[in-house]
Amino acid sequence: MKLLARHLTADFYNCKNNKMTENATMLNTLRGLVGACGYQVLRTDSAVMEEGHACLVLLCKQGHITMHIYSKLLYVALDIFICDEQANPDMLFRAIKHFFKPDKVRTTFLKRGDFGSNRDAKPKIKNRIAPVRRFRNTSVKVLRSTSSKVIRILAHKNS
Repeated sequence: MKLLARHLTADFYNCKNNKMTENATMLNTLRGLVGACGYQVLRTDSAVMEEGHACLVLLCKQGHITMHIYSKLLYVALDIFICDEQANPDMLFRAIKHFFKPDKVRTTFLKRGDFGSNRDAKPKIKNRIAPVRRFRNTSVKVLRSTSSKVIRILAHKNS
C-alpha cells in the first residue's frame, strides 16, 4: 500500500493546564515536544483569533502540526499531519495530551493519499471518557427524565 501521509486529529475536552492563555509558552513547549519526537521544525507561528481562541502552527520538514486553543472552554483541537508512509504520530500525540491533561479525548486517524487500495477510507475513531464525565452525563439524564415527568404531571393537572 502506498500512502502519502498519516493524519491524526484530536479533540481535548476539559483541559487542566493553566498555561492555555500563554501562547509563547505553549509554542515553545510544542516546539520542544515536536523536536524530541524526531521532527525538524522549519517555521512556527501563533495568532490570537479572538479573546479565548488562539491558533498555533508548526511547519515541519515531515509535515505540520496545528492547534486551536479555546482557553475559556478548556478545549484544544489538534491536527498532526506527517508526510511519511511509516509515520507514527502517536508519540507526539501522547506528549501533547500529557501537556494539556484533558478529561476526555476524541481521536481520528486517517491514511492520506492511499493509492494502494480500492476500499472506502473510513476514519478510525477512539473515545476515552473519564469516569467523572460518565457520572456527569448520568446526572443530566436523570434530571431530564425527572423534569419531563414533572412537566407532564403539571400539564395533566392544568387540563
